[in-house]
Amino acid sequence: MKAKIVVLAGDGVGREIVPEAVKVLKVIAEKYGHSFEFTSADIGGQAIDKFGVPLPKDTLALAKQSDAVLLGAV
Repeated sequence: MKAKIVVLAGDGVGREIVPEAVKVLKVIAEKYGHSFEFTSADIGGQAIDKFGVPLPKDTLALAKQSDAVLLGAV
């Protein structure tokens, strides 16, 4: 399986948990012959600080173009 996954860590505990989830997915990919392409984007408080909105248009577009979204806490 080959999949594009957008990674949206979000705020709070999401910043701690999502990187660990990515590590798990990388191990799964290696063990079972999958290929995952990860791309990170801003959402939540971090996006508000950077762009003035919680869900920037670029983040939404990236999510729509991906096969899956890994979303942390927002």
